Amino acid sequence: MTLPDTKGYVLIVEDEKNLARYLQLELENEGYATDVAHDGPSGLEKAFETSYDLILLDIMLPELSGIEVCRRIREVSEVPIIMITARGEVPDIVTGLDSGANDYLSKPFAIEELFARIRAVLRHRERQATQEIVIGDLSIHPNARRVFLADEEMILTPREYDLLYYLVQNKEQAISREQILTSVWGFDFMGNTNVVDVYIRYLRNKLEKGTSQKLIHTVRGVGYTLRE
Repeated sequence: MTLPDTKGYVLIVEDEKNLARYLQLELENEGYATDVAHDGPSGLEKAFETSYDLILLDIMLPELSGIEVCRRIREVSEVPIIMITARGEVPDIVTGLDSGANDYLSKPFAIEELFARIRAVLRHRERQATQEIVIGDLSIHPNARRVFLADEEMILTPREYDLLYYLVQNKEQAISREQILTSVWGFDFMGNTNVVDVYIRYLRNKLEKGTSQKLIHTVRGVGYTLRE
């Protein structure tokens, strides 16, 4: 969610308050909007509640490590994450990347290097967002939020589109109803997971009408997956 007149919306999760404030001031001076959290749980809460363009995440955090925060975010979101660590050893770097981080930066670092890495990660995300996604006879144009099935445009409600796009982003993965509910309806949604089943049925009716192609599959005891 890039805010108007900004380069992007960045969450800084850093327990060193002086460093967090420094990063916040430098980023805002560079044209980014920012939020700050100083521990793992509050960082995770902000990440779930707000749609950010990028998260700067320290590995060594109070109460909940940056590695665990990253893992939990990756269960529901593909937001770009750059890990920041005072360590620099290969095992820490590997663990951070394996937990879902897009990049890492070891302290101390020059602010110009951080800006360069942020620009690179955001450019990569933008390229991914503008690419047409094709799965079998299904094609999705993310920028225009348009969906075609065998060259015929499908008319989807905004919620149906968000649900389909989330399934496509996580294709071949078994996704629980709770994960879908949090990612598509929001962390503070007060309803139950039955709404996911209802919208899956809506999508199936539209995707499978007049064709033998089945894209959305039920995973018993878990939820759903999308695959050819």
